[in-house]
This record gives sequence, C-alpha cells and structure tokens, in this order.
Amino acid sequence: MAAKPTLINRIVYSFERFEQVLLRGGTLTIITALLALSWHNSPWGASWLYLVENPLTVAFGKYSITKPIGFWVQQVLLALFYLALGLELKRVLRIGELQEKPVMLFAVAAALGSMAIPAALYLYLAPAAAQAGWSVVATADVAAILALLALASNSLPLSLRVFLSSTAIMQGIASLLLSVMLYTVIQNLLALSVATGVFGLLVVLRALRNRTMWLYLLLGLVMLVSFLLAGVQGAVAGVLLALVIPIHSRVIEEDFVTTTDTVMGQLHALRMMKRPEPGEEMEEDFQAAVHTLRMNCTKALSPLRRLQQRILPWAAYLAWPLFALAFVPFAYNSFVWRDLLGPVPLGVFMALVLGKPMGMLLFAWLASLTGIARVPATVHWGQLAGGTLLLGAGFMLSLFQAQQVFPATEQLTLVKISIYAASALSGLLGLFVLAVAGKTKDLPHAQV
Repeated sequence: MAAKPTLINRIVYSFERFEQVLLRGGTLTIITALLALSWHNSPWGASWLYLVENPLTVAFGKYSITKPIGFWVQQVLLALFYLALGLELKRVLRIGELQEKPVMLFAVAAALGSMAIPAALYLYLAPAAAQAGWSVVATADVAAILALLALASNSLPLSLRVFLSSTAIMQGIASLLLSVMLYTVIQNLLALSVATGVFGLLVVLRALRNRTMWLYLLLGLVMLVSFLLAGVQGAVAGVLLALVIPIHSRVIEEDFVTTTDTVMGQLHALRMMKRPEPGEEMEEDFQAAVHTLRMNCTKALSPLRRLQQRILPWAAYLAWPLFALAFVPFAYNSFVWRDLLGPVPLGVFMALVLGKPMGMLLFAWLASLTGIARVPATVHWGQLAGGTLLLGAGFMLSLFQAQQVFPATEQLTLVKISIYAASALSGLLGLFVLAVAGKTKDLPHAQV
C-alpha cells in the first residue's frame, strides 16, 4: 500500500523557513570551508588557486567585464545573499515579529551597541594604518548564529531566535553600508550616476505601487552592474533592492479566505454528489481544486515573499558555500604564531569575544531603562547574555569585511585566524551560558 503524502497541518511562518534554510546552508558552508582549507594545504593546492583566480568574462554587447572567479563570487553572488538578508529584515520590522515599536527599538539599541563597543575597542588596540578594520568586528554572521542556536536547544523561545537573527542582520547591513561610504574610492562617476538613477526609478515604481517583479529584478541587475563599474561593492545593490520590494499583497485576507472556502466547498459538494466508493479517487476534481488553490496562493503572496522564497535557497546553498570555498582557506605555513598577538589580530579577537556581548547588553539595558524599549516576551536577561556571546561568531561576514579592508598578505591571514578563533570561543561560551540560563515557555508566533 502506497504511503500517504505528508501534508503540513499548521501555519509555517516566514522566519521558520528562513531559519531552516540558513541553518542547512550554514552547515553546508562549514563543510565546504573545512574541505577548502584541506584542499588549499594539500599537494593539489595550486588547483585551488587556479580555480579562484581563473578569469571569467561577462559581456553585454560590445561591453565586457573580465574578472577572476573569486571577484564574481564576492561581488555578485554575495549581492544575492545581502538581498535575502535585506528582505528578511524588512519583513521582520514592517509586518513581522519586531513590528511592535518597543521591541523594535530594543533590537535596534542592541545592534548599535554590538557595533559601537567592539569597533571602539578595536580602534583603541589597532594601529592607525589598520583603522578601517573596525568593520570586521562591527558585523555578525546570522547563519552561524542560527546554527549555534540550533545546537543550544530546539526549545529556545522563538522571540530569542528572531531577536538575535534580526540584530545580526542589522549589523551586517549597517557595517557594509558604513564601510562603503567611508572607504570606497569611486572609479567611474558616470556609472555611479546610472546606479543612483536606477535606484531612484525603483523608488518611484515602489511609490506607484507597481508589483511587476521582473521589472524590479531587471533594474536591480542594471544597478548591480553600474555599481561594479563604479568600484562600489555589489552587495550594496542587494541591500538597496530589498528596500524597494513591495511588502504587501494586492489580495486582501478576507477575499483569500472566502475564495479558498468556496473552492473547498465545491470540492466537498462534488464528492457528496458523486459518492465515490472507499478507495476510489476523484483525481480530476481533486487536482483541479489543488491547481486553483495554488494559483490563488501565488496571487496572494506579496512580492517580498515570492522573491524571498525564490532567492533564499540560492543564497544559502550556492552563494555562501562558494564564498567559503574561495576565501576561507589560508596556508598553514604563511604566518608566525607569535604574530597573532599583534595589535590587529588581537584587536579583532578581543572586540568579537568581549566587545560584542558588552556593547549589546549595555545598550539594550540602557534602552530598557528609558522605558521606550522592552525585552521580547518569554526572554530573560540570562538568555540574552548567552545570545550576545553568540554574536561574537562573526565567521563569514567578518571574513567578507576583512577581504575588503586588508590586502591579501600575511595580515589578512592573521585576521582570518583571529576571526575563526573568536567565532569558536564565542560559540562555546554562548552555548554554555544558554545551557545554564535555562529555557522559558514560548508564546504563539504572533507574540514576540
């Protein structure tokens, strides 16, 4: 007897899917990173270097761009990842779990503290020549944090997971934009003007409530290429595109519920009229009803939800692992151990392990004292302390920032090792504190 298909009999919210996809993608990324590290230090390491530095040409008529494969991974694929992060943050703040103002302000204050204090600590320890490295410690890796939370316990409150992932995304996007504004040298003013004009056009389309998704994506691609020609990080295009994607559906809830009930009622009426025998199927009627419901569901989904569903797997399963493959490895014999105590690698390590939790807890506590912000429901300060330690696991996003501000020299290798060591220690300390802090009973999804 054939097994019955498994159907979902509860509402699956957007954050749950976002969390699961990033969790699987983060696991794949860690595996890829370990394999890449082994490959780079094996007798076949030259083939890894050839793969990353092999040129790839993208042509648009008579115009073409020839760059190493590593460039396309870093500038184009990561734009896809930042687009996915921007869409999730927009959803959470506008219509999702953090739309309530006091909770949103608590998350914003926590994110600011988790950026400001580690950046200040790094700037205090690092020499003047390496001051731009503050962006390495001001960011946070949401995929790593969600993976560590999954290791901590499946019963940690949803509000804690949403809060930590949202603050991590805020830090990742804010540190990217700040570093671009402060340190980018514009190479082509005409290309930058085109990118700015395209973004302005996207804003106008959004104001006109246009929901033609292919038009947004086409203009987003033009904006991405223009930014690359101007010498600006491609990830900026992903963030800006996320800002203008419409978040609301054209279909109102009442109409969707009514039409769904009507279709199901018609299917039930057909079944009552034909009275099929036990085991006899009404395949044509059943499939027609399913197809109708699917069309209605597609129309009812907002542009933001449709786009996020399509790009999130590509970002998590392709962009992130390929970035790990290209940029995680370093040669074991390319550094001296005592150099890890230098001001730059030590500053990165201390800022991530100590500065992150100190800054986040301090700013969050001050925000709660003012009365304008409050701790998310079902979460207590012990859990927040453990969660803030996890934010020190900068991992891939810290590495991404390090690639921008440090040259490909021994300094970059030392910073990489500091990031990996800080991520491992922060993760272990956070898991320990979360285990000691205990659990709280979760509330329904809407109550955060």
